[in-house]
Amino acid sequence: MKKNQSNKLDAEKKKRQLREAAKYSGLAFQMIAIILLVLFAGMQADKYLGNDFPLFTVIGAFLGVILSLYIALKDFLKKDS
Repeated sequence: MKKNQSNKLDAEKKKRQLREAAKYSGLAFQMIAIILLVLFAGMQADKYLGNDFPLFTVIGAFLGVILSLYIALKDFLKKDS
């Protein structure tokens, strides 16, 4: 009987670990997508305006990181509560 309970606990632990891994990997992909999207928009704005210095690309990089961190933290805190 103890062996059966041990197997059930191990199976539950593995399922929980897989769910956690899926949650965090999804969060990482979401952050990467946001950063790349905003960075691409900044590059296109610089290209359209013909800027010598890639001002909007730099701003887009910082905005992308800040926005992705905000969304990730909001999502992380929402899922924990």
